Amino acid sequence: MTGSTGAVKVALLLPLTGSGNTPSVARALKQAAELALFDFDNPAITLVPKDTKGTPDGTRAAAESALHDGAELIIGPLFAQEVTAAAPVATQRNVPMIAFSSDEKVAGNGVYLLSFLAGRDVPRIVSYALAHGKHNFALLIPQSPYGRLAEAAFARSMGRGGGQSVVRATFPPNDANAMLGPVRQIASAMKAGQVDALFLPAGPEDLQSLAPLLASNEVTSKRLQFLGTGQWDYPNVGREAALVGGWFPAPDPKGWSDFAAKYAKTYGATPPRIASLAYDAVSLAVSLSPNPPGQRYTATTLTRGSGFAGVDGLFRLLPDGTSERGLAILQVREYGPEKLEPAPNNFTSAQY
Repeated sequence: MTGSTGAVKVALLLPLTGSGNTPSVARALKQAAELALFDFDNPAITLVPKDTKGTPDGTRAAAESALHDGAELIIGPLFAQEVTAAAPVATQRNVPMIAFSSDEKVAGNGVYLLSFLAGRDVPRIVSYALAHGKHNFALLIPQSPYGRLAEAAFARSMGRGGGQSVVRATFPPNDANAMLGPVRQIASAMKAGQVDALFLPAGPEDLQSLAPLLASNEVTSKRLQFLGTGQWDYPNVGREAALVGGWFPAPDPKGWSDFAAKYAKTYGATPPRIASLAYDAVSLAVSLSPNPPGQRYTATTLTRGSGFAGVDGLFRLLPDGTSERGLAILQVREYGPEKLEPAPNNFTSAQY
């Protein structure tokens, strides 16, 4: 599927060889990128894959090789240390990078992160909760870097919207025994009528430990509106009875399901969730390819205010190198998520 005659060369830097399961993820990203090239059927684009070997030295060499081949845009690499290694090489040649790392510290100066960034979805769920009459919040926060980011984003969003944090409890991840005390704090506030919503930015492992403890203390989303983050966007979240009815922000599930079905039909395997990023990065590259040489992938074109449409919905790259997404609001149901509010179709209507 990789083109060979295109006048516009786009490099794809991935750890195609290395240790562990990294090469299999890299291959899936490469296949997703090739699928986008095939779907958009634009002969002007040539995709130039380069193996970073998963190391800084390998990434630097891959970037140098890609630029020697005439790449006007670099898609990838995957890990923060790879981005750090490639960025100076690309910057020196004024070639932008659209990378898959989720570490915001490597963004900026021509490096754009297309990944789902921690905390960036929080304003969406806070805005929705406030609009639906929730103003007195309980917080149950994991003692982790992600928890701190999510809580800081929650505080900023709540301050702008007029809500208040009534009770705050934290718990150590992966320690079910230490979760009971914090859960009881939340239960006491709920039973006293002090709170009307619970912000719980936890992932699958912690939710599976927390949910039974919450239920046994009569804290369920039927009694206290649960608010999650994109961490709740995983299969079978509805198996946890306490979480059923909870709200969380995420891309519209239809985009991913359609993409996954197309990928499976093409390659005979289920793609990893991250694969959509490679597809969307290539679709962005294709959409800008008609611009004249030297004007295709400038900071102005890459950060256009209207953004781009992708597998995971509307997204745009920001001048600081981070990204913003238009997200739907989903509700946990036993059988799968139910869409309560669609994702915005433009950023002027986005509620953040």
